[in-house]
Amino acid sequence: MGETPFITVEGPIGVGKTSLARAISQHFQFALLKEIVDENPFLGKFYENIEEWSFQTEMFFLCNRYKQLGDINTHYLSKKKAVVADYHIFKNLIFAQRTLDREEYQKYYQIYQVLTKDMPKPNVIIYLNASLDTLLSRIQLRGREIEKNISPLYLEQLSLDYEEAINRFEMNHPEIPVLRFNGDEMDFVKNENDLQHILETLYSSFQSNSWTNTILE
Repeated sequence: MGETPFITVEGPIGVGKTSLARAISQHFQFALLKEIVDENPFLGKFYENIEEWSFQTEMFFLCNRYKQLGDINTHYLSKKKAVVADYHIFKNLIFAQRTLDREEYQKYYQIYQVLTKDMPKPNVIIYLNASLDTLLSRIQLRGREIEKNISPLYLEQLSLDYEEAINRFEMNHPEIPVLRFNGDEMDFVKNENDLQHILETLYSSFQSNSWTNTILE
């Protein structure tokens, strides 16, 4: 029957990770793991002053995601129950490398390596990307108060960082398929055909990894 499916959806802020992860969860009846964002007490201050609040912000996210992954492994994956998450923990390094100074990042990286050493790894990654205009439009549309001070320059650089990180991930982990979708060319929230295309592509990945029986149980 193969491994238990553990899918993560990744991409820059505003690209639609949670919406897609929720749709996948509902379609395949997978458990849904959502990252904690609004509960981070430092995030609002971070968007106002990145240099001042970056280390506190990144450490909060890392510790919470570590706890979440541990729980998801205990309650679902170890019991052969499939999971879809709206993030991959490697995103911590993308943000930390951009916002922390060299000394802080070295300390952060050491902690990251210790915490993630035995964490469950996804066996499929869905990577969403989109232009800056699309990201800004979707961020404005969802109207989160905590995101109103995001700098377009920061968001643009973050998108480039994501692209570099996902390319590096593919080179270092050829055994984990990365399914790429362009948010400028499709809107899986408003267009059912776009969503079906993603779901069918994902299902084909399941079939190639002999997970079909797991999904249909």
